[in-house]
Amino acid sequence: MYGATLYELEPGGRSVYHWDVGEEEFLLVVTGRPTLRTPRGERELRPWDVVWFVRGEEGAHQVRNERDVPARVLIASTRSDPEVVVYPDEGKVGMIANWSRDDAETLRGWVELQ
Repeated sequence: MYGATLYELEPGGRSVYHWDVGEEEFLLVVTGRPTLRTPRGERELRPWDVVWFVRGEEGAHQVRNERDVPARVLIASTRSDPEVVVYPDEGKVGMIANWSRDDAETLRGWVELQ
């Protein structure tokens, strides 16, 4: 199962730095020149650049728009149920389960890391 979302990042906009336990993601730059942050550092992306984010800490990423015009990025991913996402800058872990089932309540939660 896969999912995708087209995001528009206004000037100064950004995603949250995170990594996924169960899902892999990829990013396609549609317009603009966003800055990508990963564990390897930062770099500016250009339209039609594609970046793959593997599961785990090695796949951590954040996209920022430091330009004066909006940037659009398509982010697609595998879909796992349950899923755990780690937000290291915020000291949080998010969890979601049963989202793909019609016969069960979706469970969501956050844990603060110490």
